[in-house]
Amino acid sequence: MTLPTPTLLQRLKRTSLVLRIFIGMLCGIALAVLWPQGAVAVGLLGKLFISALKAVAPVLVLVLVMASIANHKQGQRTHIRPILLLYLIGTFAAAMIGVMASFAFPSTLVLSAPTSELAPPGGIGEVMRSLLFSVTTNPVKALLEADFIAILAWAIGLGIALRHARQTTRDLLDDMAGGVTLIVRVVIAFAPLGIFGLVAGTIAESGFDALIGYLHLLAVLLGCMLFVALVVNPLIVFAKIRRNPYPLVLLCLRESGITAFFTRSSAANIPVNLQLCERLGLHEDTYSVSIPLGATINMAGAAITISVLTLAAVHTLGIAVDLPTAILLSVVASICACGASGVAGGSLLLIPLACGLFGISSEVAMQVVAVGFIIGILQDSAETALNSSTDVLFTAAACIAEGDVDESQAGERA
Repeated sequence: MTLPTPTLLQRLKRTSLVLRIFIGMLCGIALAVLWPQGAVAVGLLGKLFISALKAVAPVLVLVLVMASIANHKQGQRTHIRPILLLYLIGTFAAAMIGVMASFAFPSTLVLSAPTSELAPPGGIGEVMRSLLFSVTTNPVKALLEADFIAILAWAIGLGIALRHARQTTRDLLDDMAGGVTLIVRVVIAFAPLGIFGLVAGTIAESGFDALIGYLHLLAVLLGCMLFVALVVNPLIVFAKIRRNPYPLVLLCLRESGITAFFTRSSAANIPVNLQLCERLGLHEDTYSVSIPLGATINMAGAAITISVLTLAAVHTLGIAVDLPTAILLSVVASICACGASGVAGGSLLLIPLACGLFGISSEVAMQVVAVGFIIGILQDSAETALNSSTDVLFTAAACIAEGDVDESQAGERA
């Protein structure tokens, strides 16, 4: 008996999600080149995909964290502290790399008209104050506005309170978490179509002509991010797990970084990262908290963007910078990066804070922000890919270091 030949659709279903996303990306590029008008229309698919991810992410974080804490058993270990330490080390190291690269390959800018409609925060104190006050935000408002710090605070509080609830209540939370996770899997299954629409729409509408004048600046930014992703992060992970880090690094870049590159939102990539952690066999009590937390404070890419663009303004204006000021800039960039929102372009509005270290006026600083938006087609995409993939990387490294993962099983899942 001859088996029927599988159709093209069936063959695609059998391939990995990453390969299907890559095919969608190539199809998007081809459509944008051959039929730009159609590519703009197809861009709706990408917007719908990002909208679906952003819609499901707040509910997923609330329910998953609440269920994990409510059903946490005595004796189970979580590794939030070492993950937080890795987040802070990674962000500061990225800021230092941005500063060193800016001195080695100084960039200058042709400043355009200021972007006055944008309103950056007035100081680091304001950034930290907004983060602190977001913890006490009304939970309904937090869900509506996707304020993940507030959502995380409410989820932890409710989870701790519900640990003393009846078993049936805790079982209901588990079932709700399973239901929301299933919806997430359905949304992620449409990632190839979403990436197809995003690539086609972006290239057709924006093109890359605007980037030509800023090739040197882009090269410094993207070079720093690649160096952090392929050299600095592996060194940090090696120091933690004491074995070859590159299989894990490349896996996180492939499975998380690609989707984050096109969605350009750490918040939108939370469902993707949670699913990847599950496939890696990591402990749910750990990753259900560390991933949404990382989407808010683990911002290596943002630290690079703030450092490099600030020093580009400094070099343009001919301001001398000594070593202590450069180190202080790295600290400020790290703190600012932790306050960057998990949306596209969130780090750019924090550049004026760093520029304030050198006495650069807000008018000039906002012109630098405008330059950031011009190159954001690639800069923000690469920044988000680095930020989001590192969330999974450091979470996995901490779990592996503590032996809290079945590595043989995780390898099969991945």
